[in-house]
Amino acid sequence: MAANTAITSTDKIIQAQGGLVTDMDGEKVMMSITNGKYYSLGEVGSRIWELAASPVSMEDIVSALLQEYEVDPAACRTEVAMFLEQLRREGLIHVAPAERL
Repeated sequence: MAANTAITSTDKIIQAQGGLVTDMDGEKVMMSITNGKYYSLGEVGSRIWELAASPVSMEDIVSALLQEYEVDPAACRTEVAMFLEQLRREGLIHVAPAERL
């Protein structure tokens, strides 16, 4: 999927290979071997990262977060979409249409 195409609710998200990830105080800290950058994902970002260990839709990520956190559904969808776009721009996730997996 092209990086300039918005991620849809049914697209499949999966972690990209080539990073080192560790837990620090309940949050994921990672280093991309590809670009040499460090990332701290925070609590919710860490949960999204865990969910993306195997192919998962944005819809399923949002559903999981709504069950685990008290958050407005529309706000959750917006924030998850923005976070996933950031991860994709940094090359940390792969996104594919559901029918291709």
